[in-house]
Amino acid sequence: MGKLTNFKRSLWVFHASGGSCNACDIEIIAALTPRYDVERFGIKLVGSPRHADVLLVTGAIPRDFADKLRRIYEQMPDPKAVVVIGNCGTSGGVFYDSYNIAGPIDEIIPVDVYVPGCPPRPEAIIDGVVKAWLKIEKLEKELEGKKE
Repeated sequence: MGKLTNFKRSLWVFHASGGSCNACDIEIIAALTPRYDVERFGIKLVGSPRHADVLLVTGAIPRDFADKLRRIYEQMPDPKAVVVIGNCGTSGGVFYDSYNIAGPIDEIIPVDVYVPGCPPRPEAIIDGVVKAWLKIEKLEKELEGKKE
């Protein structure tokens, strides 16, 4: 794993839940509780995508939620990263090939990190967010290079 060097502020994440069974959502909340306490690493859950650096998406995405997910993604400022949590978001999981599922999330919005599992453990979710953090650092360096 790379070293975090350039990102000089806290990483703010926004959580969007599609059609999940809430198991992945509960594991995200577990990462915020005192046992794991991701805020000590500077990872903070925010209530608006307009303030977020990373989008956490859980669940298989129903057709009526696909446009809403695109709008959430478009509201996030650049540079941004998307982390898909769980098997349902990655491949559809038990909802694979269902008539009401819009497809894997990477067919709706670009995905940077996959965290597989049903549900994944909080340690895996934290690792996925750190990988997204590294990607944002890389994108930020590229943006700074273009400015100079």
